[in-house]
Amino acid sequence: MGRIRDDSIAEVREKARIDEIVSEHVTLRNAGGGSMKGLCPFHDEKSPSFQVTPSRGFYHCLAGETRVLTWDGVRPISELAGETHKILGKHGDWIDAPFKSYGVQRLHKIVLTRNRQTKEIFATDGHRWFVRSGAGLKNHKEVVTVDLKAGDRLLSKYPRHANPLLPVEADNNYASRGWVVQSVEATDRVEEVFCAEVEDGHAFTLEDNILTGNCFGCGEGGDVISFVMKVDALSFGEAVERLADKVGVQLRREDGDIRDDRPKGPSKSRLIEAHKEAQLYYAEQLETADALTARQFLSERGFDQSVAEHFGIGFAPREGEALFKHLRAKAFSQEELVAAGLVAVGRSAYDRFRGRLLWPIRDATGDTIGFGARRIFEDDRIEAKYLNTSETAIYKKSHVLYGLDLARRDIARSSQAVIVEGYTDVMACHLAGVTTAVATCGTAFGDDHSRVLRRFLNDHEEFRGEVIFTFDGDSAGQKAALKAFGGDQNFVSQTYVAVEPSGMDPCDLRIKEGDAAVRELVARRVPLYRFVLANVVSKYDLDRADGRVDALREAARLVSSIRDKSKVDAFSRELAGMIGIDIEEARREVRRAANRPASKPEPQRSTSAAPPAEEAKPAVRALPVPDPRDPRFALERETLKLVLQHPMAIGRTTNEIGGNDFTHPTYRAVWELVAAAGGPVKGASDPSWGSRVRESATDPTVASTVSALGVEPLRTAKQPDASYVALHVFKLLELTAMRRIADLKSKLQRTNPVEHPTEYNRMFGELAALEQHRRTLRERTVSAQ
Repeated sequence: MGRIRDDSIAEVREKARIDEIVSEHVTLRNAGGGSMKGLCPFHDEKSPSFQVTPSRGFYHCLAGETRVLTWDGVRPISELAGETHKILGKHGDWIDAPFKSYGVQRLHKIVLTRNRQTKEIFATDGHRWFVRSGAGLKNHKEVVTVDLKAGDRLLSKYPRHANPLLPVEADNNYASRGWVVQSVEATDRVEEVFCAEVEDGHAFTLEDNILTGNCFGCGEGGDVISFVMKVDALSFGEAVERLADKVGVQLRREDGDIRDDRPKGPSKSRLIEAHKEAQLYYAEQLETADALTARQFLSERGFDQSVAEHFGIGFAPREGEALFKHLRAKAFSQEELVAAGLVAVGRSAYDRFRGRLLWPIRDATGDTIGFGARRIFEDDRIEAKYLNTSETAIYKKSHVLYGLDLARRDIARSSQAVIVEGYTDVMACHLAGVTTAVATCGTAFGDDHSRVLRRFLNDHEEFRGEVIFTFDGDSAGQKAALKAFGGDQNFVSQTYVAVEPSGMDPCDLRIKEGDAAVRELVARRVPLYRFVLANVVSKYDLDRADGRVDALREAARLVSSIRDKSKVDAFSRELAGMIGIDIEEARREVRRAANRPASKPEPQRSTSAAPPAEEAKPAVRALPVPDPRDPRFALERETLKLVLQHPMAIGRTTNEIGGNDFTHPTYRAVWELVAAAGGPVKGASDPSWGSRVRESATDPTVASTVSALGVEPLRTAKQPDASYVALHVFKLLELTAMRRIADLKSKLQRTNPVEHPTEYNRMFGELAALEQHRRTLRERTVSAQ
């Protein structure tokens, strides 16, 4: 095949508008001066740096003599090229940024004045500047060089942390007004230009504190053909052919056997063309008698013929070679069909999808690049409910979102994306009016999906949107939510989750409750981080102190794993409210979790030598041996020593004590033996009472502890009197009251007084009574001293 003629290539360049082609992959917004701006499709970024100028190119830079404010002083930008330097960014911070050459370009001259000073700056026509605007010039807007007007006041930037090396006029009120544009004119200067790449704010500061826009973070640039080559990984010839198809140019080629630049093997354009023909064929088959089960499947879910046509749904015949024969008749080779993932080869070629309902999977431009196939026949030998196209040159499941071709314009317009779990959920959402719904194709939502979606959301710090995930309420849905939470920081937009209380997905919800219920599901979204943390916390009994500790530890590990540290404190506050603890306690645990090494999974034990059945029974866990020096349980130990050694002195003072007053499990077990033996009153009249208490113990740890408590000296040199006994008993009871108060306060903190007023008021009254009881015990303790 001959080389494409130059005049055909020129015609393609002329008719293929670069803004329209780029907009198929990126949401562009007006940047002034005939330029448009969006998130770069070639690298990940949080602020838009990708600028398209339909009448020119992508890059807009500064002349070599332009002087830049750096930490080491003011230096010409040409001297900085090829190195990284600390410069003053948009927010007044000193940050590192690389400087690069952007080739030879034509320059414009900008004349500026300030306080009777005049200076000239040379920049390309599309370079970005920040001009003061609004009432009192308190706001600012971006303007490119050719749109600067006489009287425009350029924005100044001063460091938040002073540098003695720099001649910064931060204290000069007149100077801080900024430089004023006097004129802008084209010049004959065509020379090498330079710029910085600044991720934070996409701006840096020149000499005299003039803030200017930076150039683009990955160095990509060119015309409409090179853009298509890069974004779709095509050769030059394939890109020209793709664009010619879009704009209706009939390509002409040179005569003769001239080698073209296309790679060996089937071209991507042929793979796309094969999928186009396959989709049309499958859609026709949906109307046949053999597809009755497929049509019933759709009908049961509220999808009629017009809906099937809108989404391009089709049916793969049960015959093993139906599509293969059809496409071979369309002049597609077996090699092309295998490379496209439409046909496989065993003893002979056969269709990859047979007897299944099919959804065409399209890229953002609307080209079909794969299929999702649903099992509908019971005798289908492949039991998997869904099959998807295997990875091919045009289909990468980690980069594809089903429904994006239909949703991308509404996503850009509303800055909202709804991520659902299946093809029918996407259909249900769109029919219900949620036209920003998309879904992954046979894989979990990952980082690459985030990058694709962000480009259409126009997801950046100056224009935040919403990303709403819908999950089932089961354990699988919770796992999916955890994974989404892990990738939450990929988005600048706020992330939410929408879960239907009964666990229905959008498709089922629409069937049972109608379109309005689907819209309401999305409207009732809650922040993703709150949903994930609530799921973690809900696994624990928060009415128990140990439950709150365990909940805090697990949730803190999750919060500490967040890469965006600016969110950690906010999540810690939310976590404290969920568990019902002090904010500082939550912050401390998050800091500890961040410093802990990642826990390693325990090695699985071999089951090859399993013990006999009688040995496999779980053993009764022995109670822990209490440490007599542990200060946390000193009061409990001393009280039990009084009970066992001096039951006559204790008498009836312990009537109010119960097992819950002892927090150590072994001490609690000792008290239960004491109570079962009649208590200290019984021991006062029975010399062998202590021995019987010990003998009644069935746990060796408890029996040993009773013996130790019976002989261990008290923590007083005098004979214990009534005041010593009262001091320990009332203090023990006060600590119990304080624990109950802490538990109740935690529960109150987790209870919404508006949603649960009766429960809230009851607990509030109980808290008041407990506080009064604690004060009474404190007074009795003080009186006993």
